[in-house]
Amino acid sequence: MLKNETKKELLKCHIHHIQTMLYFCNCYKTETSPSLDGDFSYLTETGRLQTELLNWSYGSEVIKLLGISDSLLDMGTGGGEFLDQVRPLPSLTMATEGYEPNLPAARDCLEPKGVSVVEVQEDDQLPIEDERFNLIINRHESYDPKEVDRVLRPGGYFLTQQVGGSNDQELNEALSAPLNDDYRHWNLEYAVNELQTSGFIF
Repeated sequence: MLKNETKKELLKCHIHHIQTMLYFCNCYKTETSPSLDGDFSYLTETGRLQTELLNWSYGSEVIKLLGISDSLLDMGTGGGEFLDQVRPLPSLTMATEGYEPNLPAARDCLEPKGVSVVEVQEDDQLPIEDERFNLIINRHESYDPKEVDRVLRPGGYFLTQQVGGSNDQELNEALSAPLNDDYRHWNLEYAVNELQTSGFIF
């Protein structure tokens, strides 16, 4: 329920369970080490990595929201590949990245287009002023709901796509690999409750 006009709106928070099938030709990787820019073609081109298509498109949702937004923050931009494909970008567009080796690639890709790329060390300490953006997007990047709320303008939108804590559970079991219990709690219900507690509505 919307309590007052200053509440932010969480348009969508998709936490999905991606069932991934990995087919290993052998037990050792023989290809040249992949780059840090999220290019996994060395796996997909061999047929060893297959993923299911989602019934919705993160990119399409971003494009829809850009039509009503005059500022944009991309959290965890990686090498800037996704943001580089988005047109048109608001005049105020910024990206964050926490993995230091990705920063040079992201800056080379985005800064010539007027996008500032800032390094982030902690999720709860974004180097961004209060209520700076009316659209924040986040694809597979960790976040602190209270910090997102702090930098999001009243009436703004937070769009995130996440992976649930039980992702690849079947694969781990098939390979007799230990399950990571640290994130077993992370699912759609948990994320929604956490965001609602921080003032977001759906």
